[in-house]
Amino acid sequence: QVQLVESGGGSVQAGGSLTLSCAAPGSMFSSTSIAWFRQAPRKEREGVAAISAGVRLTFYGDTVKGRFTISRDNADNTVLLQMTSLQPADTAMYYCGAGRWSIVSRFDSHLVDYWGHGTQVTVSS
Repeated sequence: QVQLVESGGGSVQAGGSLTLSCAAPGSMFSSTSIAWFRQAPRKEREGVAAISAGVRLTFYGDTVKGRFTISRDNADNTVLLQMTSLQPADTAMYYCGAGRWSIVSRFDSHLVDYWGHGTQVTVSS
């Protein structure tokens, strides 16, 4: 069973920044696309950002464009999500998921192959 591990969550005030990290096993990381999702209480899981393997295509959800940046470091087997200008509406549990680019770029959470346990982000006003 492949396990992804998220870290970097925390509590910040509105306007602040956080960087989340997603670590994946080295045996699969370089060939796998990764996406960040988030889920707030009583809401559907929402796609935030995705990055492909290889040529590192990126895709962002409309609510985070211009504020969040996704990147990957194949040497460290990690994907980072740099979040700026955070707002209370960004409060959620953030998960990273791995799978094919055709799946993660559509933010199709039902077809993602592997998940982490999540890291909590709380933004106060």
